[in-house]
Amino acid sequence: MVKETKFYDILGVAPDATEAQLKSAYKKGALKYHPDKNAHNPEAAEMFKELSHAYEVLQDSQRRQLYDQYGEEGLEHGGGGGGMAAEDLFAQFFGAGGGFGGMFGGGMSDMGPKKARTISHIHKVSLEDIYRGKVSKLALQKSVICPKCTGKGGKDGAVKKCGSCDGRGMKMMMRQMGPMIQRFQTVCPDCHGEGETIRDKDRCKQCNGKKTVIERKVLHVHVDKGVKSGTKIEYRGEGDQLPDCEPGDVVFEIEQKPHPRFQRKDDDLFYHAQIDLVTALAGGTLHIEHLDERWLTVEIIPGEVISPGDIKVIRGQGMPSPRHHDYGNLYIQFDVKFPTKLGGEGSLSPEDKAALERIIGPRTVTQELPPPDAMTEDFQLDNIDPTRESGRAQGAAMDDDDDEHPGAERVQCASQ
Repeated sequence: MVKETKFYDILGVAPDATEAQLKSAYKKGALKYHPDKNAHNPEAAEMFKELSHAYEVLQDSQRRQLYDQYGEEGLEHGGGGGGMAAEDLFAQFFGAGGGFGGMFGGGMSDMGPKKARTISHIHKVSLEDIYRGKVSKLALQKSVICPKCTGKGGKDGAVKKCGSCDGRGMKMMMRQMGPMIQRFQTVCPDCHGEGETIRDKDRCKQCNGKKTVIERKVLHVHVDKGVKSGTKIEYRGEGDQLPDCEPGDVVFEIEQKPHPRFQRKDDDLFYHAQIDLVTALAGGTLHIEHLDERWLTVEIIPGEVISPGDIKVIRGQGMPSPRHHDYGNLYIQFDVKFPTKLGGEGSLSPEDKAALERIIGPRTVTQELPPPDAMTEDFQLDNIDPTRESGRAQGAAMDDDDDEHPGAERVQCASQ
């Protein structure tokens, strides 16, 4: 009687299955759930790992005995530590590069030549450079095969396979813990995980036996017009080099810098313009410096009243669109600056008031009027004392914002 049957259930065999039955079940399941065959199914990749772990335990007679008697808890205390990765087990079982990758198109590092790491960099670009496009020269440091020893690390014949770990770089160790024996995997202390040994006197003088040296490389990064933040530019084979490995890649990710005047959303630009009350009412000229050093002259037609918060558009003056080969729009949000006082003495003469009403129009009643028989009392408005009332006034303004209709939309055009 076994304590638990989880690993047997994963493989689809009975607890008394023979070694041949275990091997057959693993082979069938590994071919079915291999990630190369199920690239778009993450559940299959997880099942492949569970299947490999279950077979790795049960094919070892000592670990199987511990599992049958104590379950997974017994493995943790008596020999379940370490273990190889699912891909390594698969490669060991079927043979590395043994045709499986060709069956499903390849893609796993253990099914062919290994690949060195990818070097990734964030490339921050101004909005002006994205608008016009540019070529950036970026320098990086990478590892390359030592030219003196051609990646051997020393003289011909001086590099030997580590006899302690048989060239694997890892060793299985055993440790007595009371009545239990724990088995665990650790880096080989003799070769420090390299799988090879070399005498100090035979080491390459240029790389000191490391097989690679550091080289400075300059790459020309083409920033296309209208490219968006998050776009990745890849240079295959320009990354680190390692012996018996394919060269790694270099990937630059475009990050747009914040701009003091414009805010970008997809292919459109947003600009915050401040005008005075006279221009808002009587018209005038607005000048906007664009991203390519052009100045846009915008005429506000006399009589076309601009209210605070109004948004206008200049079509075709946004960002270049790489996909559609045209330009987005430039949206302008207006902030009307009102004068602090009117008239030389802070008041208007009757003639001035009449002139304003004639130009702007008669007054319109926007608040409720008291009934004729109501008792009224006259008051004057005072300016806010910043030392006493600014916080209270701001709180009132925030309460007003909270009264905004839930479905109302806000358009933010101001640059941060």
